[in-house]
Amino acid sequence: MHRYITTFLLLSFLASCGSNYSSAPSNLDNACKILQQNPDFARAFSTAERRWGVPPAVMMAMMYQESKFVANARTPFRYVAGVIPMGRQSSAYGYSQALDGTWDEYRASAGRRSARRDNIRDATDFMGWYMNQTQDRNGIPLNDTRKQYLAYHEGHTGYARGTYRRKAWLMRVSNELAQRARTYQSQLNSCLI
Repeated sequence: MHRYITTFLLLSFLASCGSNYSSAPSNLDNACKILQQNPDFARAFSTAERRWGVPPAVMMAMMYQESKFVANARTPFRYVAGVIPMGRQSSAYGYSQALDGTWDEYRASAGRRSARRDNIRDATDFMGWYMNQTQDRNGIPLNDTRKQYLAYHEGHTGYARGTYRRKAWLMRVSNELAQRARTYQSQLNSCLI
């Protein structure tokens, strides 16, 4: 009996070490708590900031909206007649909810062929890369959460065409994210991460 208990405890410990953050942090409204609960997140956001110049609070606000910091987040299924599943709404996956085509473009452009959307370091690097593309193509500053999110959601061409203007819900969400980024920044200023 002692042997089974020891084996169970050892396996439980090993399983906890291999966590891939498939569930959301316990307090999504506090940037310091998110980073304290997930130290890999702090390193990933810091690395992306150094490489791409995007403030962590901006990336965190957008990641909150896209995946709630869940590694394997996916879009919901579409249904025909309310019961027959017809696949997912899009190919968006992972922390950043990057689409297949955009992720492939990032991997080729950034030389990161082995990058994975469910890896926080790869996801934050992708976000930094994409937001720099947005700055170059659409002239949006890296610290403008509202416009960066509109371009992230609609794509560079969609943003340039102003497709977001016909989506009141998206305009509301982008304003909420700008406020969330300001809140996260204020919190990050007060904690030592």
